[in-house]
Amino acid sequence: MPAAIPATQKPGPLAGLTVVEMAGLGPVPLAALMLSEMGAEVLRIERAGTGRPFLSLPPGFDLDRHGRTLLKLDLKRPEGRDLVLRLLARADILIEGFRPGVMERLGLGPQEAMAINPALVYGRMTGFGQDGPLAGRAGHDITYLALSGALHAIGPPEKPVPPLNLVADYGGGTMMLVSGMLAALVARDRTGKGQVVDAAMVEGAAMLTAPLHAYMAAGLWRDARGENLLDGGAPFYGTYETADGRHVAVGCLEPQFFAEFVRLLPLDRSFLARQYDRATWEAMRSAIAARFLLKTRDDWAEIFADSDACVAPVLSLAEAKDHPHNRARRTFTRVGGLDRPAPAPRFSGTPAVAATVPDANRRPLASVLARFGFSAAETEGLVRSGILGQ
Repeated sequence: MPAAIPATQKPGPLAGLTVVEMAGLGPVPLAALMLSEMGAEVLRIERAGTGRPFLSLPPGFDLDRHGRTLLKLDLKRPEGRDLVLRLLARADILIEGFRPGVMERLGLGPQEAMAINPALVYGRMTGFGQDGPLAGRAGHDITYLALSGALHAIGPPEKPVPPLNLVADYGGGTMMLVSGMLAALVARDRTGKGQVVDAAMVEGAAMLTAPLHAYMAAGLWRDARGENLLDGGAPFYGTYETADGRHVAVGCLEPQFFAEFVRLLPLDRSFLARQYDRATWEAMRSAIAARFLLKTRDDWAEIFADSDACVAPVLSLAEAKDHPHNRARRTFTRVGGLDRPAPAPRFSGTPAVAATVPDANRRPLASVLARFGFSAAETEGLVRSGILGQ
């Protein structure tokens, strides 16, 4: 186990856990944000001399940095590498999202890091994994979705449609990385040893499609868009335009929910006995579409508000935070000038807390590094030499 670091005052189930994050974009920063909001102390290492030209945000909106202590290091110099290794000697988790081989070239690969801290959980996030023919290739969410088979299944029959970058980047990436690292921590409690967590977005996206492979094997799913229960093929699971040009979402899969939907729309009751008869689906879709065009989105939301028909207004990102249920549950929160989703999931005994802008609680470098065994004189020398900055 790493040497004990004095406990911080942060709440959350991960209080006392120390994470070193190698700065990057996308899934890794979101994973670090989640760990920070669950109580972990996160040090974000940014390479000196590198800017943030891509999707750079003002500090108040830059969630890639919220909740962390920011350290700028010159990793091209041996002293910078040695400083990171000293941090890792007392850390619980390292997270990095570079291409395979980059950390090794910096002298910070698993071999070096775990030689000084065998209990370290070394989290690695890439598109294709640490080996294989595509390991060194660039890609984005849409690339990984395409190669996992998931993109083929999303969208109307005429062409696949990328579902923002939520599925491979954050579902198959961030969530798999976080769950993998927490699982590795549980294993460490039993064995005393850390391990490398190799999270690949293409594999995470593929894992999310596991139920579809089971349905296909059982003959319950067609390997084509727009022909299945959950991909818009069924008229009782999809979206419909309303009189004001907005949309409602319909998801009444079960017969009892479909019956409630038929009653409130209303729809011809002859459809009740033939809900799953594909021969009726086009006629049913046309009838549903015609009914929804008679009223506005919010009119329909009111009609279905107290029912189990599984009908909901399609809200914009801006509208979602003002929905009565989301307000009651405080699904969204305000941090400074930023309205954003509140930390999730929720914990009954050790609640998570939304991260703030780093400058709001900046601690002197000497105070931060003292927790890792650096003297004030050492820290001052590193700053003077240009190796370290905040």
